[in-house]
Amino acid sequence: MKVVSRSLCGLLLLLVTASAARPQTNALDHEIWVGTWACSPQPVDSRVTLPNPDFVDTTLRQFVHVSIGGTRIRLRFSNAFGKTALVITSAHIAKPSVNGAVDPTTDRPLTFSQQPSVAIPAGALIVSDPLAFDLPPLSDLTITVHVKEAPDGITTHAGSRTTSYFTSGDVVAEATLPTAQTTEHWYFLNGIDVAATKSPRAVVILGDSITDGRGSTTNGNTRWPDDLARRFRANKHTEDIGILNQGIGGNRLLHDGLGPNALARFDRDVLAQTGARWLVVLEGVNDIGTCSTDCDLDRLTGEMVQAYQQIILRAHSHRIRVYGATILPFGGSFYSTPQTELARQAVNHWIRESGWFDAVLDFDAATRDPQNPAQLSPAKDSGDHLHPSNAGYQSMADSINLKLFKK
Repeated sequence: MKVVSRSLCGLLLLLVTASAARPQTNALDHEIWVGTWACSPQPVDSRVTLPNPDFVDTTLRQFVHVSIGGTRIRLRFSNAFGKTALVITSAHIAKPSVNGAVDPTTDRPLTFSQQPSVAIPAGALIVSDPLAFDLPPLSDLTITVHVKEAPDGITTHAGSRTTSYFTSGDVVAEATLPTAQTTEHWYFLNGIDVAATKSPRAVVILGDSITDGRGSTTNGNTRWPDDLARRFRANKHTEDIGILNQGIGGNRLLHDGLGPNALARFDRDVLAQTGARWLVVLEGVNDIGTCSTDCDLDRLTGEMVQAYQQIILRAHSHRIRVYGATILPFGGSFYSTPQTELARQAVNHWIRESGWFDAVLDFDAATRDPQNPAQLSPAKDSGDHLHPSNAGYQSMADSINLKLFKK
């Protein structure tokens, strides 16, 4: 027993000595963070143009529009749909200039565990080291990365509504990319966090193409979540709340479409978001609209209700309040039949009257034509009778009671 005790004492002394020799934990490791921007990862489909088509030795310059600002930031990169590693040899951030250029005086390299490069395993995401950077609220940020080795399976976000630039070789640190080609997709980006000055608070918006901004102006940042971010910033009670847009074009509650269904992506796109305090759910129009002629709409609406209930239960277990948004009118669109309109009305009635949601955002009432409530108001219709125009998106944001987002 004495031998064991001496050995144990020796081991403890060794551990204490080794611990004392290591650098002390930096207090910044315990910073409180909140999300200011996010997008939902999707697998590449036929709509997405791949740079170089194999993505090897490619520089990507991408632009995002944040909600809240900060003086310390960190970025997330995703290889969610890669079957092999994604190798990023270098990554920089900067404030944008014009025509895909950046302001070189603001250019800063990112690091990952104090290294300039990172290999992101298949299916994983990586968070960069914190970086001192003056990021104003409602501003644009440029992220430029060099991809040395592309994974088998590319992770993208198809509906960026924002121009991205790509060119061959490692020119991450260059202010301009004169030979770059352009595309309107994001690749490998997943989110941006800022160090919170107060309690971290963010709204996650789980949605489809209407949340993703279909029909809004490219590079205009006129999606309804962008409009809501501007309203938040103008109000002293909501100015520090981040807006995290998790819309995917074609998304459904129950079945995969142009991305994973809402229930399948819930953990990654909602629960994993930094500082999530509220969740807005605007999903269901594609479930109803893609119900074929032999589809039982009564059964579908029942299954949709069950899906909403599951989302609410899972969010509440993480102390996230859940606000249900009514489904917008789609009369005159390719989704429109007397049966699908009845299904929309039935689902909206449940959203408004069931009491399951903590509050209701009545986007149906905010966008419908008073003379023909089954259709979007002509002034708020992008032209396809399904997606709002810029004015329609603004009316959605304007209809929201900001008192719902009290501390």
